[in-house]
Amino acid sequence: METKPKTDLIVQLTGEDGNVFNLCGIVVNALKRAGFRDEAKEVSERLWGSNDYNEALQLFMEYVEVK
Repeated sequence: METKPKTDLIVQLTGEDGNVFNLCGIVVNALKRAGFRDEAKEVSERLWGSNDYNEALQLFMEYVEVK
């Protein structure tokens, strides 16, 4: 069963610089623009606990729908 993101935001990450910190910035900025400041802070803080790139992507998908 697929888990729904914590927000209804859709973020385009394909075609972007694939650096995980760049992608995090895109997600965090989208969250902030939509008024999800607490969630944006959570993503930023939790990124440092990610063990690898895939885990970081999974983290982003907890908060937004990634396209």
